[in-house]
Amino acid sequence: MKKLWALAFVVMFFSTSCKKDDPLPGSGMIINHSCTDLASIPDEWIEKAKETLHIAYGHTSHGSQLTSGMTGLVDFRGDAFAWNNGGTGGALDLHDYAMSGDLGNPDFTNWEQETRNYLKDHPGVNVIIWSWCGQVSGASEKNIDTYLGLMSGLEADYPDVTFVYMTGHLDGTGVTGNLHIRNEQIRNHCITYEKFLYDFADIESYDPDGNYYLDKNADDGCNYDSDNNGSRDANWAIDWENSHTEGVDWYQCGSAHSQPLNANMKAYAAWHLWARIAGWK
Repeated sequence: MKKLWALAFVVMFFSTSCKKDDPLPGSGMIINHSCTDLASIPDEWIEKAKETLHIAYGHTSHGSQLTSGMTGLVDFRGDAFAWNNGGTGGALDLHDYAMSGDLGNPDFTNWEQETRNYLKDHPGVNVIIWSWCGQVSGASEKNIDTYLGLMSGLEADYPDVTFVYMTGHLDGTGVTGNLHIRNEQIRNHCITYEKFLYDFADIESYDPDGNYYLDKNADDGCNYDSDNNGSRDANWAIDWENSHTEGVDWYQCGSAHSQPLNANMKAYAAWHLWARIAGWK
């Protein structure tokens, strides 16, 4: 009975992580597809994030979707969403490519020493975020345990810094693939220990209308199998863009390996993340 209750709690927590009036402890720490409504973020918490956060972001190509989307968002929605390295002019202080490599490049551990070196030289930084490229697809349970353990060690040694966890991008292997299993391993850790998770894979598993594509073998380019014949023959992002108005419903921006709409959603979710870290409940 206890196990069933715990499972129900986890499912409930995860599925409602960014909805309003969520009474669950640690709510809002899982930043997923339900956190892509930019208009729901109060202006005061966007300003608070810009006033208080000093962010360092380490990534390679896939991780750039987040910051490319944030750059395009400034033209789309204005200087309220401006960011730069240093936070000059009232912008969000975000050092892009602050640390070299990513969570799996050149290996599964180098990022941790890169983080320590960076924090030694930048003591004012209070948010660290790293992304994966494609390494979660081939990762073992032990590899992910290593990642989670190293993050826990950093959290213990730097209690004044918020460390943001991340899942790996979609690879077309669906709900039974190793990628999903390993991403679930990361999610379960973050839910259990109430960590901030930027759920990269979940964000690109849904279109803006809430339609689900992971079970249709969606990949990082937003391609999916529309007729369940084993071949990806459609693209949910292109379809959504073509049926909506550019410059009103979505905006052009860089989006490595993917489509602009994907990076749009990554940017909206990123601002949810910054606001939550700044204290928005």
